[in-house]
Amino acid sequence: MALEHALLVALSERPASGLELTRRFERSLGFFWHATHQQIYRVLGRMEADGWVSVEVVAQAGRPDKRVHTPSALGRRVLADWLAEPLPMESFRSELAVKLRGASYGDRATLASHLVTTRAEHAARLAAYEQMEREQFPDPAALDEAARDQWLVLRGGIGLERFWIDWITDYLEKTS
Repeated sequence: MALEHALLVALSERPASGLELTRRFERSLGFFWHATHQQIYRVLGRMEADGWVSVEVVAQAGRPDKRVHTPSALGRRVLADWLAEPLPMESFRSELAVKLRGASYGDRATLASHLVTTRAEHAARLAAYEQMEREQFPDPAALDEAARDQWLVLRGGIGLERFWIDWITDYLEKTS
């Protein structure tokens, strides 16, 4: 997947300026696909040049004009084609997994202390995801299709955070 596809999804949900997209990545999309504001602006420029997005310039009092991006007909077609492609099997590339496997060749106590910190970070993210779910999706049965998709991705994130917490806990319990 390219950042272009993530941006097309985000802009399909709601047209936005580069700054608004950056903020949305920091609050939600960034949990699943990381991009810096420089990457977002660079890719938006390329998408505009390729005809994937249309731009509306909105004047702002006392501030530079805002450029609001919306998927063009070509961009919507590119997104639809990408969504129709078969899914590759997700790969699992994890520095944590390699460190766990190699723990007996180093300082296991130091690794264990890092694992406790990492588990706390995952617990904090899990709490944030669960709070987002309560606030943004209080009645999942009443969601329209787009909101249901967002909720289900959030549920996937909740499941992943539980996975990390459970795996780290299991490792720590069996090696202490």
